[in-house]
Amino acid sequence: MGAYARTIALFFLLTGIFVLFGWAIGTVWLGDWITGAILFLLLAGAMNAIAYFASDKIVLWSYRARIVTEAEAPGLYRIVRQVTQQANLPMPKVAIVPTQTPNAFATGRNPEHAVVAVTEGILRLLSEDELRGVLAHEVSHVRNRDILVMSVAATLAGAISFMARMFWWNSLFGGSRDRNGNGAATILAVVGMVLAPIAALLVQLAISRSREYKADYSGAKASGQPLALASALEKLEVENRRRPIAFGSPASQSLFIVNPFRGGAFVRIFGTHPPIQERIARLQALAQGVDRY
Repeated sequence: MGAYARTIALFFLLTGIFVLFGWAIGTVWLGDWITGAILFLLLAGAMNAIAYFASDKIVLWSYRARIVTEAEAPGLYRIVRQVTQQANLPMPKVAIVPTQTPNAFATGRNPEHAVVAVTEGILRLLSEDELRGVLAHEVSHVRNRDILVMSVAATLAGAISFMARMFWWNSLFGGSRDRNGNGAATILAVVGMVLAPIAALLVQLAISRSREYKADYSGAKASGQPLALASALEKLEVENRRRPIAFGSPASQSLFIVNPFRGGAFVRIFGTHPPIQERIARLQALAQGVDRY
């Protein structure tokens, strides 16, 4: 229950930042902070609704994922059915992403509307035991309702970052309507412009990283083969660094089991996933009976 309370608090923080921008924009440019705050509160609500009801469709569309039938992918269906039955969940839809970059993700607002997606590349790269570990990891995300959490966080974080950039360009080329000469509002607006993307990023990281560890643990326990999942993670990390995915949006990278996009040192430090070697080390320790989670 504490984890859910922290998640709700993070969502309130993101929405609060959104409303703060509305107040600042209303004060500095519109001359009416109430109008600005209300408009951005409504916008935050609309973003939440879109993230809740349409995030799965947006993600599947952006990665060109195709829902497949059991006749088209019988082996994949068999493994997904095994791990979902072990988790006592309804059978999700199954999708395949047309890329040789090996990876997997799950999406959907709840277990009844879940989709588990894998790339063509992961089906060629991993053994059956390794693939089972990966799919158990993704089904753990479904069971823990992580997908909704990460989708909403990513949507709001992206919206706040976009708004900050818009604020920056307006400050450069637009005009201020701060009729009351409220210099404090202008200063706060500039501070918010700088801090909001950082706050949005940190909130997204706080949600994603802890949940990846939890899904690793749950997936390893469900499959009974933590070393198979550790081996899969190692292979996936190498291949995704060598051949990152060529389409999709980095805003949704937290949905994948490993980061599918290329990144430098900054991205590795502030990435949505924990360090891969630490994930592997914890799984190896779990195989030896040592719980580091």
